Amino acid sequence: MPKKSPLRIGAAMMIDDLPGFRDWLVQDGRDLEIQDACLGDFLDGDWQPGARRVLDLLDGYSGRISVHGPYNGLSLVCYDRRVRELVVLRLKQALEFAVAIRATQLVLHSPFEFFGHPMVVHTPAQGLDYEIEQVHLTLDEVLPVAVGPGVMLVIENCYDRNTAPLLTLVRSFESKSVRLSLDVGHAFTMQQTGGPPPDQWVREAGVLLAHVHLQDTDGLVDRHWAPGEGNVNWFAFFEALNELDPPPRLLLEVAPEKFKASVDFFRQRGYERGNGP
Repeated sequence: MPKKSPLRIGAAMMIDDLPGFRDWLVQDGRDLEIQDACLGDFLDGDWQPGARRVLDLLDGYSGRISVHGPYNGLSLVCYDRRVRELVVLRLKQALEFAVAIRATQLVLHSPFEFFGHPMVVHTPAQGLDYEIEQVHLTLDEVLPVAVGPGVMLVIENCYDRNTAPLLTLVRSFESKSVRLSLDVGHAFTMQQTGGPPPDQWVREAGVLLAHVHLQDTDGLVDRHWAPGEGNVNWFAFFEALNELDPPPRLLLEVAPEKFKASVDFFRQRGYERGNGP
């Protein structure tokens, strides 16, 4: 059983899924992540009606909103200036949408892809300082745009098999507006190839951890199964999580039809409180 009172768990979804879970989110003030801004076509299109729809649906809502930013082909480490310009443009577009729906977090993806041993690549001897410099060239244009309206940038672990490079990157900004996002399924998958387990990520991040994607997997690929369908050690994860004060936002990143089973799984184990979807 967890050491502290159970937490309220929210969910990540597309705008079109929001009506079906609106009452559940509003009733308990659960955190929400909107994911449409992952898509370049959405950002290039007329997204204002979608933003207004979110605000209308969330009338009376007291939870916190995050937005998942674009990431496909848009690494934060950009050695080509023209590519960097595109990444900056996309992130600023996502921030504009985030501000429009009153979001206070924007989720980005870690730039650290691994080709080699996790304790050798992306280390100071192998160019980590230069990689971090390249990320700053990108985010130093984006961060001021985020700070003004109060949006935190949270950088999510992806292919990371070593906590040190990503945590070093987050700390390098020396800003409360840049924090870590932990995807439990990503961490567990990379654990199979030499990375630390999800609970170790929590302990090493400590107060830097501001956002979590909850999903399960067998560790073979990034399944995004409902918690309980895979092999993640949820006891160890919540044991570590309960050492943090305040806790990060906890958001299910599974298919919407699996929200109820996921919440039930956590509630039965004493990790979740409130009403079901």
